[in-house]
Amino acid sequence: MDQSIIVELAEWLGSPAGQYVQAWEQRQVDAMVANVFGYHAVQIGLPEWDLLQSNRVPYKAYTHVLQDAALAARPMALLADPENLPFESQSLDLLVLPHVLECSSNPHQILREAERVLMPEGRVVISGFNPWSLWGARERVPGLEPLMPVATHLQVSLPRLKDWFKLLAFEVDRGRFGCYAPPCQTDKWLKRWSFMEAAGDRWWPVCGAVYVVSAVKRVAAMRLVGPAWKRKKKRVRREAVVTSRHSDC
Repeated sequence: MDQSIIVELAEWLGSPAGQYVQAWEQRQVDAMVANVFGYHAVQIGLPEWDLLQSNRVPYKAYTHVLQDAALAARPMALLADPENLPFESQSLDLLVLPHVLECSSNPHQILREAERVLMPEGRVVISGFNPWSLWGARERVPGLEPLMPVATHLQVSLPRLKDWFKLLAFEVDRGRFGCYAPPCQTDKWLKRWSFMEAAGDRWWPVCGAVYVVSAVKRVAAMRLVGPAWKRKKKRVRREAVVTSRHSDC
């Protein structure tokens, strides 16, 4: 994990643009995790931001990915490497990863770990920046100050993420783009562009600055088949019964 990007991301979330993104993502994740049942739910990264608040599982855990972070904001937060999660295989029912993939040089390994620790039919919820948004386009213009804390070449697009899901037997069941306001750094201008939310959802949904997606881990069902000799024995008995009936005629 890139520690500098994580620090910059945490600080950026306190800015007007960061608060705008955070509020939208909170609403989406709340809706996606509210009816997820089970016993264990874990949020990876940004433990000071509670994305499990709407979930009702009995055990919730929050992990920090910074080695030297002050955990005072959430004293019960664990220190964990998303690429090597300290959980047993098939032990979690819900996993939430807010902007974790784009802070790693090996995001696919993080997804492999998510698949490993989730129970069959377990759910993963991921948020990330959209590199093809207006905000992403601003990052490509020379001379303009970057607005997002993560460079566009590190961001994982939703189509790319969906391809990874297919490789790991995840099935996407919900997903949304959001934050359609132009890249502004003040709360005043972000509010002035608030009408863009409804327009963006209708006319250019794939151009939102961020996305949240939910996927379920699917496991192929097994069919128990009895020993071959039992099937053969039953077939022989049926043939014997048919033969006896013909002889009686």
